[in-house]
Amino acid sequence: MSVPTDSSPEVAPPPAHRFIAFFLPQFHPIPENDEWWGPGFTEWSNVAKGRPLFAGHQQPHLPADLGFYDLRLAETRVAQAALAADHGITGFCYYHYWFEGRRLLHRPFEAVLESGEPDLPFCLCWANENWTRIWDGSHRHVLLQQTYSEDDDLRHIRWLAEAFSDNRYIRVGSRPLFLVYRAGHLPDAARTADLWRSEAQRLGVGDIYLCAVEGLAARIDPAAVGFDAAVQFSPDITNLGKRVNYPKPPVRALRRVVRPRSPYRLNTVFDYREAVSRDLALAPPPYKRYPCVSPGWDNSARRRNGGARILVNSSPEEYERWVRGVVRSFEPYTPEENLVFVNAWNEWAEGNHLEPSQLWGRSYLEVHSRLRAEA
Repeated sequence: MSVPTDSSPEVAPPPAHRFIAFFLPQFHPIPENDEWWGPGFTEWSNVAKGRPLFAGHQQPHLPADLGFYDLRLAETRVAQAALAADHGITGFCYYHYWFEGRRLLHRPFEAVLESGEPDLPFCLCWANENWTRIWDGSHRHVLLQQTYSEDDDLRHIRWLAEAFSDNRYIRVGSRPLFLVYRAGHLPDAARTADLWRSEAQRLGVGDIYLCAVEGLAARIDPAAVGFDAAVQFSPDITNLGKRVNYPKPPVRALRRVVRPRSPYRLNTVFDYREAVSRDLALAPPPYKRYPCVSPGWDNSARRRNGGARILVNSSPEEYERWVRGVVRSFEPYTPEENLVFVNAWNEWAEGNHLEPSQLWGRSYLEVHSRLRAEA
């Protein structure tokens, strides 16, 4: 007598960690940027103007495999997804720009949603900051103001429900994952969270899994605002260590006279290696928070008149030390609550990109390939 067998296909267990890379869509022209910055402006306009400010300063950051791409092209989006998937990146977290129903830089993601390609998991992060001339989301030099209302919360979640319904959308269990970059800016975050949850369930997309991003030193207990978890945003500007080439007060006073335009005075320069060590030494917070790693940081291409924050001595080896340290120390809260974020896939003008560069090739991506092979 034959022994009955279960013919249903085996379901692979979830990976120990899912790596989600933040994705910047500002690599195609839009009318607003044409008006504010000049015809044809994209992020590449900033990248190409990057210049080294001191000996050993890596600028400009220039792309390799994908070149100076245009995100309106399906071929570009497919090639990006293939690179990510081939090297162990689970999916992209697209920045989503919503200003009371007005969306910016939405064309690439809309094409992903409408075409069904590429077949790479994704989620959204609402970049709910002011759109400013100096790229910092502050109240200075505002180009487009971020405002809030209950009616807009409803319009927003109704638009988001379409994305949440996509079978590629990243979930925690059955719950679609949605990040808010500045949850502390919401007038009543808990009310917004409640409204979003009830409306999402009414629309049939289920309970959403809300995460508050800890950007630019913001710390927030997610439970206090009705969110499920926080997301670390690296590098943590409050924990970078000592400034490089930052002398004692008497020497600083002399330099103000002798070298008033010194790049070390006009910008803040830190050592990536020390930043990695300090991050790995941090105790976990007393609330649920997902870790984040970054291949580097240098926004001097965007801030050519000073005010840049620059991490020097980034390398694939140091990045691998950071990623492996996080993997060792971060124990997922549940098998599905196993997210590790990467800042970022393609922030070229801020010097933090997994995409291949002319200097390093695919070396940063290959860190994730090795981790996947060892899992």
